[in-house]
Amino acid sequence: MRTYQLYLIDEEFASHYFGKERLFYQLFKEYDEAAGELKHIIKKQIDFITKPINSFRIQHYLQHNLQKYMSFQHKNGKYYLEAGKKSRAELEIKNHSIILKSNGQFDAETVFFEVLRKAESSFLAIDIENQHCGWLKPIKERKFI
Repeated sequence: MRTYQLYLIDEEFASHYFGKERLFYQLFKEYDEAAGELKHIIKKQIDFITKPINSFRIQHYLQHNLQKYMSFQHKNGKYYLEAGKKSRAELEIKNHSIILKSNGQFDAETVFFEVLRKAESSFLAIDIENQHCGWLKPIKERKFI
């Protein structure tokens, strides 16, 4: 099983740290491993660089874009999707994060990622267990003449 934590990063931080996603990964990993006062301090840092998730907007995008999938379901505040017999994903929206769990092939999680990518431009997906981190919609570098 793969578990992704998705955060909506403030645009200023997203553009400044483009190409340095590992720094975000390290911050979230330290938070995951910390305890006590250190965990509280890191939580404040995370709250400062992230934006609250507009759950109504995300729910609307999910319903509108995924209703065509027969296997798409919404139960008890979670969204479920199967893509073929070997790909399943579950998505839960929280105040400051989205948790996406998936099994099997990558098809179902990719469908969720595509919808979320269209909903917001600065989602960062972090898989602490497998040490992966990346933008759902890569930020284009500015070109100076």
